[in-house]
Amino acid sequence: MRAESVPLACGHVLEIGIGSGLNLPFYTSKVHRIYGVDPSIELQRMAAEKASHVGFDVTFLPQSAEQPFPLGDSSVDTIVITWSLCSIRDPALALQQMKRVLKRDGQMIFVEHGRSPDASVAAWQDRTTPVWKHFTGGCHLNRKIDDLIRVAGFRITKQRNFYLPGPRPMTYTYQGIAEL
Repeated sequence: MRAESVPLACGHVLEIGIGSGLNLPFYTSKVHRIYGVDPSIELQRMAAEKASHVGFDVTFLPQSAEQPFPLGDSSVDTIVITWSLCSIRDPALALQQMKRVLKRDGQMIFVEHGRSPDASVAAWQDRTTPVWKHFTGGCHLNRKIDDLIRVAGFRITKQRNFYLPGPRPMTYTYQGIAEL
């Protein structure tokens, strides 16, 4: 999934939930700089090691995605968010910050797991999430990712939905691109 999506990024990139830097090896020479948002200092240390082996600058922003980014309006070309929107406490506020910094001709690349359209799976997601989120860094299995993105004012131009291998309540996936 990362190998399909992350190489589409270009220019100045804002990566939400950079974590330990799992996406870093998949960026191409089309990227000039990455701003990596993550509240975990320990994960950022791990990402810094990976960042030392890439051909572009990586600046870490040790904060939550809901806080205002120290970036100007319309200043990034691409936003990358992979398996992070599920654990952001206030995804609507975070998406508003993303919208603020994305250039009008920019794109948001997303790969997320979330609410299944299958009623029986969604019921399990609703039952499991209250306990699950306490053991998984706030992960909500039942967020309808495409609705969150659209309500924030983005237009989804490409989207695929499918189950990854594994338990269905944890693996329903949204992969796509959104623009302003």
